[in-house]
Amino acid sequence: MPKISIIVPVYKVEAYLRRCVDSVLAQTFQDFELILVDDGSPDSCGAICDDYAAKDGRVHVIHQKNGGLSAARNAGIDWTFASSDSQWLTFIDSDDWVHPSYLETLLQAAQETGVELSICGFVRTSGSAEDDIPEQEYQVTLWEPEDFWCANNVNAAIAVGKLYRKPLFQTVRYPVGRIHEDEFTTYRILFSLSRIAAVPAPMYRYLQNDEGIMRQAWRPARMDALDALEAQLNFFRKQGLSQALQYGQKRYLYTWNLYYRTVSEPGAEFASYRPILRKRLRRFLRKQRRDLPFKSYERYYELAWPKTVRIYRALRSRGGKIIRKLRK
Repeated sequence: MPKISIIVPVYKVEAYLRRCVDSVLAQTFQDFELILVDDGSPDSCGAICDDYAAKDGRVHVIHQKNGGLSAARNAGIDWTFASSDSQWLTFIDSDDWVHPSYLETLLQAAQETGVELSICGFVRTSGSAEDDIPEQEYQVTLWEPEDFWCANNVNAAIAVGKLYRKPLFQTVRYPVGRIHEDEFTTYRILFSLSRIAAVPAPMYRYLQNDEGIMRQAWRPARMDALDALEAQLNFFRKQGLSQALQYGQKRYLYTWNLYYRTVSEPGAEFASYRPILRKRLRRFLRKQRRDLPFKSYERYYELAWPKTVRIYRALRSRGGKIIRKLRK
């Protein structure tokens, strides 16, 4: 049986699917199986998947009712545990593609360093990406998870661009019905390890697809990200990961601010979510207040409790005047 299982969720990507699959079949490391999960795609994706399976015995197709990205990834994971004795897992999104040495490099990095997770660099692209990568970018470095998380967060949090020891997913699945599913899941795997291997070479090509979920206009489901970030903060605090906690607090405030500005724009479609987001901010500040002093985060406290902060400022101002008079 193959050493690596590659899971590709497929939904409404007929313009990109062949490029993705072809990049997998062209890998320099060939001991793999490719699981294409047709997540009820209404276009010709299902037929394209079946066509590849008919031509190459390493390709397996799962057709299922549409359940979203998490459900599709979970179906692929479940299939590998039930039907394969592969040792490693990797995920590729069906509108993305990978460098020819993607599998070979990540497997070699993991085996040479004895780790259970190896990570490569990625490049955002709107179309093509060069295959030529400088030799020095293939140099493998070992990281402690917390250091990597804080130094390379975007790369650390996403599900793709990684080679996982399959048992890491024995009890881990992606949250069905949620977007930002990576944020709910990847950190749990990353922080279960003592070390990870990283290769900076950008072997994963992430397509900036205007039709993709993350490129669409803001909608309430985006607040799933705040739920995921809160779960991360709770985890970091319980585990005593102070560096990750501090970094996570800043990520939460950045994300919250981005959402609040979006719904506060003139004529914003979801303007009614402003009070909901302010409520979320109040909850966050109450939980994290010992690390977020008023003096340094006054703007956020004012957005959360505008009347209270105005009263405080007025009292502070009058108190200062009284003190100055007494000093005279």
